Amino acid sequence: MKIRTRYAPSTTGRMHVGNLRTALYAYLIAKHEGGDFILRIEDTDQERYVEGAVEIIYRTLKDTGLIHDEGPDKDGGVGPYVQSERQEKGIYLKYAKQLIEKGEAYYCFCDQKRLESLKTEVVDGKVISIYDKHCLSLSKEEVEKNLAEGKPYVIRQNNPREGKTSFEDEIYGTIEVDNSELDDMILIKSDGYPTYNFANVVDDHLMGITHVVRGNEYLSSSPKYNRLYEAFGWDVPVYIHCPLITNEEHQKLSKRSGHSSFEDLIEQGFIKEAVVNFVALLGWSPADNQEIMSLEELVKAFDYHHINKSPAVFDMVKLRWMNGEYMKAMDFDTFYEMALPYIKDVITKDLDLKKIASMIQTRIETFLDIKDHIDFFEALPEYDTAMYTHKKMKTTEETSLAVLQEVLPVLEAQDDYSNDALFATLKEFAASHEYKNGYVLWPIRTAVSGKQNTPGGATELMEILGKEESIARIKTGIELLSK
Repeated sequence: MKIRTRYAPSTTGRMHVGNLRTALYAYLIAKHEGGDFILRIEDTDQERYVEGAVEIIYRTLKDTGLIHDEGPDKDGGVGPYVQSERQEKGIYLKYAKQLIEKGEAYYCFCDQKRLESLKTEVVDGKVISIYDKHCLSLSKEEVEKNLAEGKPYVIRQNNPREGKTSFEDEIYGTIEVDNSELDDMILIKSDGYPTYNFANVVDDHLMGITHVVRGNEYLSSSPKYNRLYEAFGWDVPVYIHCPLITNEEHQKLSKRSGHSSFEDLIEQGFIKEAVVNFVALLGWSPADNQEIMSLEELVKAFDYHHINKSPAVFDMVKLRWMNGEYMKAMDFDTFYEMALPYIKDVITKDLDLKKIASMIQTRIETFLDIKDHIDFFEALPEYDTAMYTHKKMKTTEETSLAVLQEVLPVLEAQDDYSNDALFATLKEFAASHEYKNGYVLWPIRTAVSGKQNTPGGATELMEILGKEESIARIKTGIELLSK
């Protein structure tokens, strides 16, 4: 049997990290076994529809390398692959009526007032209304009369109230629920559109989906899915429910976190390959515990049986570290091309931007880190002269002032401001005064940068700044230390 998985996003905007993981795992499961990965657009919930959402889905899948084998733009013979187009063909109503004929579903004509009068129960922490099967007892004649009169209706699943229903999940094992907890969920809404749950079952069967990957919030709905499969006489797919993704405080990752979607993370300066790598490890790890993995390596290594049951923590520290590793491994030209827009956001002066980029490549973890590492090139910041004191270099504000005053005429006389020439001059200066190199270089680096930490040493910074600016900054340092 050829494995077929699907990613079926709703058109609700940016791709949440949890949805990206679902798509990624579905892709990896299919590709690991040489199977097919299908894209299906679920757009029947018009209240939640976000303009441009379909374009976001396509762009995100392309950016992450999750190339689908079938979808709205790649007909594999089981389309349409857009739910609203399937709705127009009457697919869902057709199958709902089949269930009615089998006694597995029924028309419900109850109005809102009656529904609001029904008793409620708390299930999984949520207060839900339990439908009392009132319309199940309507005669065929009553149903036909109501339909002929155009009375609004929904179609409900006819679930048993007695006994238990169980199903197998590859991660959580056997799940069993009391049928008393299975509400008669709506299959077709009053507007004629299918509910998410019903459309999923029908579409997955008709598209030959063998493995269904989704978040574990759908565990409680799965018994209802199974009863639909059984009612139709269809094969039940393999279920793979993924653990919840939480923030560092073990709360569900929400949009308010500011990094809940793929696009959020890209805007925050992360590399798409690093994000994919990180998301793959949110609830799964390879047998050898390797952490840095390309998409091709993930395809080879992915075994869904190693997915964890416990919630996965979105560890921003780990993502930043991983992103930094990807940056270090980049060839410089690629890094420079990606970093350049961020550098130009900070640097407006005519400086050697390539040299600046080469200085920061191994020092940053995201592209947004660039600003704090290079802003001093644009303008000398205000700084505390206490930075001139460094125990290891054995410098103080007083000794730094003396060094800057002594070295200033030497640097003013220097014409060659290349890194090598400057370093040779300062090394000779230090030796002639019986100073250690750091004793001289620390105050100069502080004076030309105004920063505690910089992406390069004193002479590297001066090479980029040039003679005029370097001298001006050293004079500013002397002035500050003289107060």
